[in-house]
Amino acid sequence: MMRTVLATRYVEPLREGGSLPALVEGDDDGLYVLKFRGAGQGPSVLVAEIVAGEVARRLGLPVPELVYVEVPAELGLAEPDQEVRDLIRASVGLNLGMDFLPGALAYDPAAGMPPDPAFAADVVWFDGLMLNVDRSARNPNLLVWHGRHHLIDHGAALYPHHADPHIARAVDRVLPMPGDHVLLPGAGSVLEADARLAGRLGPADLAEVVALIPETWLAGPGLREEYAEFVLRRLAGPRDFARAAEEARAHG
Repeated sequence: MMRTVLATRYVEPLREGGSLPALVEGDDDGLYVLKFRGAGQGPSVLVAEIVAGEVARRLGLPVPELVYVEVPAELGLAEPDQEVRDLIRASVGLNLGMDFLPGALAYDPAAGMPPDPAFAADVVWFDGLMLNVDRSARNPNLLVWHGRHHLIDHGAALYPHHADPHIARAVDRVLPMPGDHVLLPGAGSVLEADARLAGRLGPADLAEVVALIPETWLAGPGLREEYAEFVLRRLAGPRDFARAAEEARAHG
């Protein structure tokens, strides 16, 4: 189950993201990175955050806690920025938050702190599975916190669902540029990662994951099950996404 918190204070916008996420305080006194339902690409981004984030968690990859965030209309009354006020107004109700990791550093491949090669290969494999196009050197979407690399910002995963909500139709896709993954140069064998990870998820796991998606965030009936079907069919093989990543690593 995911917890629900009430946003009680808008702290500041996080302008690194194109959808203008924000740092907010919750009624549990915690701080959360809030992803707004009313932002540019709509709730499909939040669906991708839940599906990819919770799949990663079940694979044993470190992901900050995800929570539902209830946004009240009065949250933005004191904000001087019209863009922020409009975004809050368009997002009143249920949104998505990620636990804020105080003191975390953004991963910079040029600054050292390389992850273990097996872990890097696991992340490459996971991003291939989830069609996550946004873990590049330009935008690693990794935080280093207490000595561990944490995966964040999965809104770009499952990208075909923006053009066609029937994500199961994209089951045979591979990442368009697997060689661009920020961790690929230091990764171990992606095929060995495939052997480690492919058997960790089953139908019950995916049923739990997709049950977390609020009905109002889905583009139509029956689509919840398609997200589970998409992941399960990709896991069943032939897992071309893993082979494509391994070929890119070999030729890197």
